[in-house]
Amino acid sequence: MNDYFDFLAKKSQANTGGGFNPVFMPGFLFDFQQFLVDWSLRTGRAAILADCGLGKTAMELVWGQNVVQKTNGRVLLAAPLAVALQVAHEAEKFGIEVYLSRDGSLKPSGIHVTNYERLHLFSPNDFKAFIGDESSILKSFDGSRKAEITQFMRQLPYRLLATATAAPNDYIELGTTSEALGYLGYMDMLNRFFKNDLNNSAQGRMRGEVIKWRLKGHAEEPFWRWVCSWARAVRKPSDLGFDDARFVLPPLTEHEHLVDANTLADGMLFALPAVGLKEQREERRRTIQERCERAASLVNGTGQPAVVWCDLNDEGDLLERLIPDAIQVSGKDSDEAKEEKLMAFSAGQARVLVTKQKIAGWGMNWQHCAHMTDFPSHSFEGYYQKVRRFWRFGQKRPVRVDLITTEGQRGVLANQQRKAEQASRMFENLVAAMNASLAIERASRFPTQQETPSWLCSIN
Repeated sequence: MNDYFDFLAKKSQANTGGGFNPVFMPGFLFDFQQFLVDWSLRTGRAAILADCGLGKTAMELVWGQNVVQKTNGRVLLAAPLAVALQVAHEAEKFGIEVYLSRDGSLKPSGIHVTNYERLHLFSPNDFKAFIGDESSILKSFDGSRKAEITQFMRQLPYRLLATATAAPNDYIELGTTSEALGYLGYMDMLNRFFKNDLNNSAQGRMRGEVIKWRLKGHAEEPFWRWVCSWARAVRKPSDLGFDDARFVLPPLTEHEHLVDANTLADGMLFALPAVGLKEQREERRRTIQERCERAASLVNGTGQPAVVWCDLNDEGDLLERLIPDAIQVSGKDSDEAKEEKLMAFSAGQARVLVTKQKIAGWGMNWQHCAHMTDFPSHSFEGYYQKVRRFWRFGQKRPVRVDLITTEGQRGVLANQQRKAEQASRMFENLVAAMNASLAIERASRFPTQQETPSWLCSIN
């Protein structure tokens, strides 16, 4: 009978845990943060999908310190560019010792912090654990870099990935996270829980169609139960049964600015919504001047910090010229220059920052700023990450978001809003499955005391 139960447990693909009980739990963590650190340490290889501003850095540092004290070994914490230095500053505030390593140098033990771009300077043989900060950034790397990171993690007994909730319906990201943690690979995950929507995949690929995966009808509940065996998702403390009072954010207001194009598309007498990506890209390039001038007018003369997001190099260069007190962080800058400029803005040494989401949209804490402008794109996750640089725990002022678009790009904004609704539904599924999993876990850890009825005791 025990063999049969073991067989069922293996088929369920649920994580049975390979960690340890915490040996260090400081008082500066909030109650829900202590819960997540405790769970992830006992799990051993886990993902914390916590929203921006819920203290992932503090949880990562405490998790890493537990591994250091338990094993007397080293922990490597990898973070996006410029975030590594921010993590080191946070660690100093919390009284946790970390070593910021830019060249692969090591201490005998302790938490070592570096950038993902410098991972090749380290060997997994020198570490007991790996922490991936803002792990959603992994999909923005090319295939070889992502494979390098996944391979580095595979050899370590303790692993933690931390990021905000995954992109809406981005099941591939959940699969790659699972694979990096040592559970199902993403192709195995797709084959087990999903089916593709193309009746004939080969013919669909020949027509240039993208295969879209959807959950099998009978597999939805097992899939989310499986995800919750190695991940915990939270957008507010009450998702875990804790009080939200200290995490109520100030208002967020979004203002749409429709800019008239000075030049129309070839053959057009008046502006029409662009059809397809090709026309949308042409519209974006044709209206650079108009959109950048509107963005500059919204931040010039306010005297308040602001971030002006762009996507094209020409946009960034023009915005830097139109906004006298702006600094631009661009792809042509060296890693050291990017880090220096980002930290200068964080310290209030520059009023306006012009940059791209793929450069500075991950992990930065800019609660001193409450204003951003953006040219909408199809990436909801990119937009969400931009907003959450400012609209997060610790922000004291209402946050203003100015969305600058044209008549031809209205469809882009509508698509972004549609993806926002998808993201909410995905998170609701995660929370529902997580709560069910927590109920089972608590019942098994704290069984109800059973009492024998008095009338049964009297029977001989």
